[in-house]
Amino acid sequence: MDRKYVDFQLAPGDLTAIRFGISPGHELCHAVRALHRPDHHPLQWGWMRSTRGAIPRDDFEVLTLLIRDDGYFPDFLTSTPTWDLSPEAEAERLRDIDDERFEVDMTKVLVRSRGAAQVAVQRMLDHPDRARAMIAEAWLSVWNAGIAPVWTQLERLLRADIAVRSRRIAESGIGGMIATLHDRVEWAGGAVRVTMRIWSEIVDCRGSGLVLVPSVMGTSGCNVLTEPPAQPTLFYPAQGVSAEWARDPTGAVDALGALLGPARARILLDAHEPRTTSQVASDTAVAISTASHHLTVLRDTGLVASSRDGARVLHRRTPLGEAMVGAVL
Repeated sequence: MDRKYVDFQLAPGDLTAIRFGISPGHELCHAVRALHRPDHHPLQWGWMRSTRGAIPRDDFEVLTLLIRDDGYFPDFLTSTPTWDLSPEAEAERLRDIDDERFEVDMTKVLVRSRGAAQVAVQRMLDHPDRARAMIAEAWLSVWNAGIAPVWTQLERLLRADIAVRSRRIAESGIGGMIATLHDRVEWAGGAVRVTMRIWSEIVDCRGSGLVLVPSVMGTSGCNVLTEPPAQPTLFYPAQGVSAEWARDPTGAVDALGALLGPARARILLDAHEPRTTSQVASDTAVAISTASHHLTVLRDTGLVASSRDGARVLHRRTPLGEAMVGAVL
C-alpha cells in the first residue's frame, strides 16, 4: 500500500515561515470528542470527572452533529490559531462565517453523517443564518461550562510546549524540532511531512507560512488544515500532558513555592501576560519595592523578562519560565 502523507513545503532554511499559535476552537472540538467517548481519551479523565456533569446537554448535542468521534470536522471551527483570541471573539467569528465557506464545510459534514444527524445537518444548510447563530451559542455555552474553568492550566501547558519547541529551533534547527512533534511528523527535504490515513497532498507554504499548534485535548494524533482560506496548519499533541493536567493550580503554587518561595511562585504563575511592577505588587498583595525585588531575582535567574513599553516596564515569563511552569503543571 502506498504511503499517504501531506507535505507542507517551505523555503530551505526559512525560520520565518513557521510560527506557533493557540487554538481555543481546536481544544473545544477535541473536548467534545473526549466527552462523547471517554474510554478513548484516558488523559482527559481527570478533567472529565470535574466537568462532565456541568456540560449543557442541548448545546453539546449541537456540537456533536459537527464533530464526529474521528476524522473530519468543519475547518471553520479551528482555522484561526493565534495568541490572544478570546472565547467571546471566537464565538463572534463563528456567527460571521461567509456563506461559501459555511456551505463547503457543512456539505463535508453532511456526506459523513447518517440518519437523524444527516437530517439535522441538512436543516442547518437550508437555514445558514440560524445555524451559524446556533453553532456560536453552543460553542460558547460548552466552552464556559467545560473549558473556561481549566483554561489557565490548559493555556500554561500550551505556552510551555511552544517555549520548548522554540528553543529547539534555535539549538537544532527546524528539522531537529519538527522530528520531536509526533511519530507521524518528519522533516523531509525542506518539507514538514505528516503521515495520513486517507489522502496525500503537497501544500506550498512559501507564500503563507505554516502554523504549528500544540493541543492538550487532542492527544491522540495530528490534524492538518490545508484548504484556503485557512493558513496551512499542523495541530500536534502538546508534551507533558498527564491525566492530572487539570488539577487545581494551588498544587502548582505549593510545588513552585517550595523552590522559589510563595511570592515568587505566585508572580511566575501569573506572568503569562505582561504586567507592570505595580500590577504585580497589587496582584501579589506586596509592596511595590518587594515586587521589584522578586522580579529582579526572577529576571536574574532567566525565568522572567522585562521590556519597556513607553513609560512602562512590562514583565513576562521567558521560555525557561514557561517550561518550568508547564513541567510542574
